[in-house]
Amino acid sequence: MAKYSRIEVAQTMKDNGMVPLFFHSDIELSKQVLKACYDGGSRLMEFTSRGDFAHEVFGALNKYALAELPGMILGVGSVTDAASTSLYMSLGANFIVTPVFREDIAIACNRRKVLWSPGCGTLSEIARAEELGCEIVKLFPADTYGPEFIKAIKGPCPWTSIMPTGGVYPTEESLSSWLKAGATCVGLGSQLISKDILDNKDFDGLTARVKQVLDIIKNIRK
Repeated sequence: MAKYSRIEVAQTMKDNGMVPLFFHSDIELSKQVLKACYDGGSRLMEFTSRGDFAHEVFGALNKYALAELPGMILGVGSVTDAASTSLYMSLGANFIVTPVFREDIAIACNRRKVLWSPGCGTLSEIARAEELGCEIVKLFPADTYGPEFIKAIKGPCPWTSIMPTGGVYPTEESLSSWLKAGATCVGLGSQLISKDILDNKDFDGLTARVKQVLDIIKNIRK
């Protein structure tokens, strides 16, 4: 069962301004990555379900977060059906992120008041997602649309909250372009938690990088 309500998760996404995305099959390495992000100031992590036995890794990771990292909100991404959604919610997922828009996932999440963020690419999809209770829409792949897409959506629909993912970089220029266009927060994957960091187990470097990104976001918002 989720520890945090969808309202609490949505507010943390807005406050932090950034959601790290990550997958690895090694549980101990995953714990170190999560701890590094936590030490850098992040209070969110999207564990992407992209490998065999990913749910087992997530279960262990969420138990670790609950025991050792107070306030860390762990969710799951790359979920594509209601069955997988229910499995991850039974393991305590606090939010569900999907690359596609699926009404069956919306129903499963809403039944337990768990935040779900569907991947949308048109205003019609966004509007339907909001009708089904979506708090924050995922724009994916964001680099296909660009910041101007968000600016255009926010014109007629200023209430819409959007999280661009894919094509966002941990630089002041990139973050500024998305946030000033109206993005509520951004999703950052391999551009933040790079292969080099994982190969070298440079967790101190990751902590510094996360802190730097969060500082950039704070300065942009000022």
